[in-house]
Amino acid sequence: MTKKSDHPVTREGLLHALYEAAELEQDLMCTYLYAAFSLKDGEEEEGLLPQEAEAVTRWRRAIIAVAVDEMSHLAAVWNITSSLGGAPRFGRTNFPLEPGYLPANIVVKLAPFSEEVLQHFIYLERPDGSDEPDGESFAPPEIEVRTPVPLRLTPTGYDYATIGDFYQRVETDLRSLVDRLGEREVFCGDPALQLSRTETWLRGATEVVDLDSALAALTEIVVEGEGAPEHRENSHFAQFLTIRDEFRELKAANPDFAPAHPAAVNPVLRKPPHPEGKVWLENPEAVATVDVANAIYVLALRLLAGAYAVPRPDARKALYTGCAVALMHAIDAMGTRAARLPAGPSNPGCNAGVSFTALREASALPQGPSAHELYVERMDELYAAVDAMDVADPKCAHVGQILQSQAARLRSTPDDSVA
Repeated sequence: MTKKSDHPVTREGLLHALYEAAELEQDLMCTYLYAAFSLKDGEEEEGLLPQEAEAVTRWRRAIIAVAVDEMSHLAAVWNITSSLGGAPRFGRTNFPLEPGYLPANIVVKLAPFSEEVLQHFIYLERPDGSDEPDGESFAPPEIEVRTPVPLRLTPTGYDYATIGDFYQRVETDLRSLVDRLGEREVFCGDPALQLSRTETWLRGATEVVDLDSALAALTEIVVEGEGAPEHRENSHFAQFLTIRDEFRELKAANPDFAPAHPAAVNPVLRKPPHPEGKVWLENPEAVATVDVANAIYVLALRLLAGAYAVPRPDARKALYTGCAVALMHAIDAMGTRAARLPAGPSNPGCNAGVSFTALREASALPQGPSAHELYVERMDELYAAVDAMDVADPKCAHVGQILQSQAARLRSTPDDSVA
């Protein structure tokens, strides 16, 4: 746990911590999705036995549900950020993260489902007091500790042993800021800019207007997921433990049981200057698939950023949020397709995988007619790319339908009619 500075907590410092929280939640969401995309689908995929296929299908649903929870946590972090008068952070550092970029002994990389990866998920979501180890290849070479200089004004990152500790520090600093400035002054952001249940079903999309609602949002993040104070039956930790138990039983009954495709560990679309620990994708079909998946992912972030830039009851808020959520289903289809395509001749026996490459900045576009037109333009570009791929592939056809339908939604609601 970070040693507390004697200097007073500032709004800028708290916003800095919330930007890291948004990146943490997005990192977790992407790594869970990647593992889920790699899981096989039914008995027809490389000879799974009926009971194995049923279990793998259930695991995929469970892991995606956990990823959706991380998206809900993201919405909660974004709402708290907005409540403090800040602009939510949508960008992040691309995978894989260098050891030490995040504290708490956390290694973040994209890897297909395996018992080792599952153990890493259990480690990330462990409650206080758990002695569950990390997955073997996820253990960092040495424990990286931040040693921030205790400056008065320039924000520095926290040191923390677990993600739960991190959120406890956020709560402590939030209470301190309220004690110093007053609740009304701290929560000065316009609540109409936040996401609510009017725009989405995500549980984290609950308006934050005071200290109690902010603390409730932080508690939900911790208790539901990483860093819970104690074991809970429905926690992410408990769900991953159940999957591990089932995996071990099936593996004991059938040593050849292989539930996942050999998706790449840390796929990249460009030849990396430092290739260690990365897989450069060379297969043109795989490259096209991952390229489209990444572009859809970035557009979804752009749309969510746009939703946070317009106040309720502006119709664009629900429109942009709805389009972004629909695009998540397209990412699922493209990510699943990528995990089944060969990576290329330099990596025989290895498949591709969506790399979740992000833009340098995914913040909202300046709101107005131009933003609306750019969203439509990008949707059309994505559809053209998918249409040029294998139209006989049901996944491509499904993604094409999603892109067409969302472009139609945007066109049917011109910006100047809702502004």
